[in-house]
Amino acid sequence: CHLLMGKIPVQFGVKYQSSVGLELNQLLFDGSYLVGLQASRTFKELSNKALKRTRIETAVAVTKAYYSVLVSNEQLSLIDANLSSLNKSLNDTKQFFKNGFAEQIDVDRLTVLVNNLETEKQNVINLLALNVNLLKFQMGMSIGSTLTLTDKISDINSIGLTVEPSATAYRNRIEYSLLETQKRLNELDLKRYKSQYLPTLSGFANTSANYQDNTFKSLYDPSFPTTVIGLRLNVPIFSGFQRLYQVRNAKLEVVKAENNLINLEQSISLEVSQAETVFKNGQRSLANQQRNMDLAKEVVRVSKIKYEQGVGSSLEVTTAETSLKEAQNNYITALYDILINRVNLDKALGNIKY
Repeated sequence: CHLLMGKIPVQFGVKYQSSVGLELNQLLFDGSYLVGLQASRTFKELSNKALKRTRIETAVAVTKAYYSVLVSNEQLSLIDANLSSLNKSLNDTKQFFKNGFAEQIDVDRLTVLVNNLETEKQNVINLLALNVNLLKFQMGMSIGSTLTLTDKISDINSIGLTVEPSATAYRNRIEYSLLETQKRLNELDLKRYKSQYLPTLSGFANTSANYQDNTFKSLYDPSFPTTVIGLRLNVPIFSGFQRLYQVRNAKLEVVKAENNLINLEQSISLEVSQAETVFKNGQRSLANQQRNMDLAKEVVRVSKIKYEQGVGSSLEVTTAETSLKEAQNNYITALYDILINRVNLDKALGNIKY
């Protein structure tokens, strides 16, 4: 800019100007930021526990489906053994009928039993195929893939295990651990809202250089550097009642989480007590059904001997065979129940770990 003062020209400023600068800011203290770091670690823990809960639920579903297959296999084995015995009795009775020592009704009674058992066998085969597909589904396998189980019911040792009650079983449950972590998150949330009342402190540094000259060629020869270093303190004074409401709501969430923990503890204790009772009853029922099945087998054996020796009737044999079939069905039901109840008890006690 040029001005003429009298006849002497006066210049203000220079023709070329340039500047370059660098600014750094560093947060030194912020209560909400520190709480946020703690919350991120706690939230990661919550996510891991949620994944663990999913794994446990999957393990329970797979185990129950696995036991269903084993029980169906056991039922099929009992039916095959029963069919073999019935077919032998039927063939013997037919021979007696030919020789005039039995009546047609005797043959018909055994034929009805054999036919009914053949139908039941086919139903069990269909159920077994369905249970295998269910097991594949629970395991994430393709339904069309091949799955062969080599275990038998006799390989399962959990049937005769004694129950060890625990007054603190709830602490082993992943659901309780999840609620504890959620409570810590709620407490951190409350702490974060309270920290908004605290001041924040940050440091800053600013350096710059100014260049100016009337010729562009020598613009960057002279420089005028400037450096500033300092601290910045922000003190919250008043921001309405929003923070107060946020703190109150956060406190309420903490109280709700505490109540949820108490309720879950009582619920788990009740679940454990119920599972223990059902399992113990199942143990007694299985033992009784095992004895009944053994007795029914003995009755069948004796009735056949009497019939072959001519001192018994075919009606006595068919009645014994029918009783054996009923006893075997009751045994299979009790066997399945005890296995499922054992899984439920282990889950209630928090013994399933994944």
